[in-house]
Amino acid sequence: MTRLAAVDCGTNSIRLLVSEVGPVGRIRDLHREMKIVRLGQGVDATGELDPEAIERTREALAHFVEIMRHENVAKVRMVATSATRDATNRHDFFDMTAELLGEVQEGARAEVITGEEEAELSFRGAIGDLAADRGPFLVIDLGGGSTEFVVGDAENGVAAAHSTQMGCVRLTERIMRADPPTATEIEIARDYVEERLDRVRTLLPLSEVRTVVGCAGTFTTLSALAQGLEEYDPAAIHGSELNFSALRLITQMLISESASARAANPVIHPGRADVIGSGSVIVEQIMDLATASTRADSFVISEKDILDGIIAGLAEG
Repeated sequence: MTRLAAVDCGTNSIRLLVSEVGPVGRIRDLHREMKIVRLGQGVDATGELDPEAIERTREALAHFVEIMRHENVAKVRMVATSATRDATNRHDFFDMTAELLGEVQEGARAEVITGEEEAELSFRGAIGDLAADRGPFLVIDLGGGSTEFVVGDAENGVAAAHSTQMGCVRLTERIMRADPPTATEIEIARDYVEERLDRVRTLLPLSEVRTVVGCAGTFTTLSALAQGLEEYDPAAIHGSELNFSALRLITQMLISESASARAANPVIHPGRADVIGSGSVIVEQIMDLATASTRADSFVISEKDILDGIIAGLAEG
């Protein structure tokens, strides 16, 4: 049996999945872990990755490499998204990943992928546990710097995908800077999101969509809050369904609260408390989009995403 690893480094967090592939291609997850590193901190304003952010990411990745070596991982693929695409000092980051990942697999290093490829990998992972007859699906991967939208079904795969330059960290740093945000900031943020959603409406066949799937930390945290969980429980969150109307009560609360008030809730990761208000603005505008353009009135929440898509690709290769 072969052990594989996937690492996803985004604007806000770095995540690891280690899986085992059996002789008939059956995939069994062995280890999942996430650390908030804020690699994209300030990059929107400066055009550079902060050296302290690179160091935080190095420490997290070194920890992940220890796990990979302990699990005897044979192959690893690491993808880096929004925060690293245009940074002028991106080579500092990629050289660091080559040094560390080389301990697991010779020649391995992080690679930049396009928003569209990110969307396709997320789609593959997100719908893996859903019944095919619930399609066509709209999978939404809401990250720190960008949000990916992809429409497709289980039989034919991806029909159309689009990456938008909006995410919970980007929106917080650019617009919703006050704590809690002002009414003016919230209004400007909604306009910013709507401008980007106009492209989604134009480019994707939304009228065919029956099920909307939400991935990544903003969506999974909203599920934990909606269920009233006392601690974050991936098993309870994966496959849960959030009705748009009821969800708005939670998003409104998060948008209006201070970061310290959000952080007091045990299911909100301390590194997400200051950005989940912005994430909630994005979610609310997506709900408006889905209500007007699809046949869905709820989100299905998936704990599986780009990491699972990466593992599936490694298993086939």
